[in-house]
Amino acid sequence: MQVKQTTVTVNGEQYTTEIEPRLLLTHFIREVLGLTGTHMGCDTTSCGCCTVLLDGQPIKSCTYLAVMADGHDVMTVEGMGLASELHPVQQGFTEEHGLQCGFCTAGMMLVSKALLDENPNPTEDEIRWAISGNLCRCTGYQNIVKAVQWAAHKINSEPAAYRR
Repeated sequence: MQVKQTTVTVNGEQYTTEIEPRLLLTHFIREVLGLTGTHMGCDTTSCGCCTVLLDGQPIKSCTYLAVMADGHDVMTVEGMGLASELHPVQQGFTEEHGLQCGFCTAGMMLVSKALLDENPNPTEDEIRWAISGNLCRCTGYQNIVKAVQWAAHKINSEPAAYRR
């Protein structure tokens, strides 16, 4: 079995491990690191529930090889907030009922965080465009949009507290 030493920073913690070059990032996150917030849905990048942030940009980890993350920063939903305080996006999903079954929620939250990091005051159309690569079978998206708007308002009213 061929392995490659890979160093990746996940949620601020650096991991160096030997992995098979064919191991997908989502499997590395879930099985090697034990972070199960990243879900596997379609295995074809169609649903977006496997979305993570790679150097701040959303990627679908179900078709991204873990060795390609060597030297990069990855954020999963577990890395968004603090143990004592939710990130505004996480709060928004709670306050505005932006989730039902929860399967797509981690990917939706990370895409929303990336959007708000780039554009802290998006329009409804910009929010809908940003989340368009992530499928939700339960909510109809309206409450997800409201959750992102809630988070944007929170970030804009308390900007220094949420630039992590």
